[in-house]
Amino acid sequence: MSSKTEQSESTRHALVAAARQLFAEHGFTHTPTEAVVALAGVTRGALYHHFADKTELFAAVYEDLEQTLVEDLAARMEPGASPLALLHLGIEVFLDACLDPAVRRVTLLEGPTVLGWRRWHDIQELYGLGLTRRVLQAAMEAGELRPFSVDPLAHLLLGALVESAMVLALADDTAVARGEMAEALHGVVDALRP
Repeated sequence: MSSKTEQSESTRHALVAAARQLFAEHGFTHTPTEAVVALAGVTRGALYHHFADKTELFAAVYEDLEQTLVEDLAARMEPGASPLALLHLGIEVFLDACLDPAVRRVTLLEGPTVLGWRRWHDIQELYGLGLTRRVLQAAMEAGELRPFSVDPLAHLLLGALVESAMVLALADDTAVARGEMAEALHGVVDALRP
């Protein structure tokens, strides 16, 4: 990579990191772009070089959070783990991520409003649905789950995960809610076994 490309990537990363912190603390509406560029240590022109507007910056933060979740899951996978074990691990990693204030606010509470439901849903599908499909297919091929049509099942499971995340986001006692949601989600996956 050229030094100019590296600098551009570094600037973009700084903007996303600063926006993530500020969106988590103050929300989209109460985070002025001036605060983002100040925290990132860049100019306003740099912000608009990388992002058309604050909504596009928010979308980048949201995608970064989704990508981080997938990377965290990959990092926690045991080599040679069964597909069923990966499904259960995915539940735990996802619920843990939902306790992060940035995930809670950006991806769950404000994402659908700021980005619009369709774009919010498309980003979720880009990261979560494909992975869910692949793991479900592998679990069925390994005989760990009964055979189902993978696509509808992946949508249902992803929907259950998102709804569980919403329960956590709005819960007064997140520890209790997390435990209840984990138990229910693991039970749903285990009920699909042969």
